[in-house]
Formats: sequence, structure tokens, C-alpha cells
Amino acid sequence: MAGGKEIRTKIKSVQNTRKITKAMEMVAASKMRKAQERMRAARPYSEKIRGLAAHLAAANVTEYRHPFLNKMVEGQKPQRIGVVVVSTDKGLCGGLNTNVLRMTLNAMRQWEAAGATTISATCIGNKGLGFMQRLGANVVSHVVHLGDTPHLDKLIGPVKVMIDAFQAGELDVVYITYTKFINTMRQEPVMEQLLPLTGDRLGTPKGSWDYLYEPDARVVIDDLLIRYIEALIYQAVAENMASEQSARMVAMKAATDNAGNVIKELQLIYNKARQASITKEISEIVGGAAAIAG
Repeated sequence: MAGGKEIRTKIKSVQNTRKITKAMEMVAASKMRKAQERMRAARPYSEKIRGLAAHLAAANVTEYRHPFLNKMVEGQKPQRIGVVVVSTDKGLCGGLNTNVLRMTLNAMRQWEAAGATTISATCIGNKGLGFMQRLGANVVSHVVHLGDTPHLDKLIGPVKVMIDAFQAGELDVVYITYTKFINTMRQEPVMEQLLPLTGDRLGTPKGSWDYLYEPDARVVIDDLLIRYIEALIYQAVAENMASEQSARMVAMKAATDNAGNVIKELQLIYNKARQASITKEISEIVGGAAAIAG
């Protein structure tokens, strides 16, 4: 059995660790509330522009058809694929990054098995960038150190590389993977098709739609769909950040509780060792006294 001094040192070490995890839990809880408010504030704009894009996709536009709305031939498999991977910059958030990166890896293997010739990646977040680099993937752009607040001006540049490649015909399809916030205890990794815009992603409106464009269809549609893609990217990053803080808060709470259990176990071991030491000393004193008296 370990000595009392060694056990006391272990107890002190675990207590210090518990203080750190408790502090991180409280910080994550504070950031989580702000991240959720930011995510919910962005949803109305995202839903509204999604509705406009859905109506635009269903409209009878004959003079101009944006490349984002050009669907692939039915039954045709994409050969050149791009994927935008949204992850966190920091760890200690449970299996959040592991789940979304595992989903991305499985999808890449399926694409390769289906005959994909090119798979390009844009990484948002340090964890995803490190994973893709270790994997040897073709990372065409990235952005890290986003902080606690997503800024669209930081996201536009890296994502524009994928958008330009799609418009130039270098990519057949572009996907985005991120962690969707469900509630504080539940976050789900999702993969959605970013380009070309599909009816499933937009939602198909009822009836036939048509618009009058001012000044002309090309200017309005180009600007609207770019804003739509930006809204999707921003919403994905906001969802991921809310999921990150929720997962970190839960993970740090679990770590704090586990540290408390370890301290109780070590305290029990220390008490047993101390009791054994006292019993041994008493036995030695009694034995010595008996020997002198005898």
C-alpha cells in the first residue's frame, strides 16, 4: 500500500485538477449561452433567404440560370468532389470533433470507392485542418483561430475557393460537414450538399413561381445566391460553436464529478493506511511494554 505522504500528494493533485475542470465548466456554460443566442439570432435570416432561394429555384426563369442551380444528370455519379469541414480550434469537448471527422472520413472512402477522381477539402477550425493534413488530403484552403464569435469576413475567403472551383467546372458537387446543435445534451454531426443547390436542402414551394427582376435577372440572382451560400456557412459555424461549448460544458462537468469520486477513493485509502500505521505503532508499544514487564 502506498505511503500516507504519497497518497496526500495524489489527493492534492486531483483537487487542483478538479478546480481547473470546474472553472472550465463555468466558462463553457457562460460561452454556451452566448453562442446559442447568436445561433438563434441568425436562424430567421437563414430561413428567410432559404425560402427566397427555394422560390427562385422553382421560378420559371428563362433568361438566366445560375450555375448553383444546375443539377447533375440523374444517375450520374460525381467525380470531382469538394467538402467543407467545420470543426473546433480547441479540444476538451468530448467526442464532438471525432464524430464529425469520422463521418467525413467514411464519406471520403465511399466517394473513392465509387470512383471519385478528385476530393478537395476546405477546413474551418484547427482540429479539422490537423486531421486532414495527417490524412494527406488535398486541402485547398483553411481558416483557424476564429475565436468565440464567427465573423463572415474571415469565412468568405476560404469558402470562396470552393465556390469559384465549382463555378469554373472544376468540381461537380460540394458538401459541408458540421455538428448541428439540438440541445445542451445532444449534438449531431451532419453532412449536407452545399452545391449545386438541391430541392431537399431548399424545400420545394407549392405552386409555380415567377419574378420580375430589377435591374436584371443576372445581377439579382447572382447576389442572392452568393448571400445564400454565405448564410449557410455562417449558420453551420454558429451551430458548431454552440455545440462546442455545450459539449465542453458537459465534458468538464463529467471530469469534475470523476475527480470528486477519485478524491473520495484516495481519501478512503489514506484513512486505511493511516489506521494501519496507528495500529502497528500501538502493537509495537504494547509488545515493548509487555516485554519489559515480563
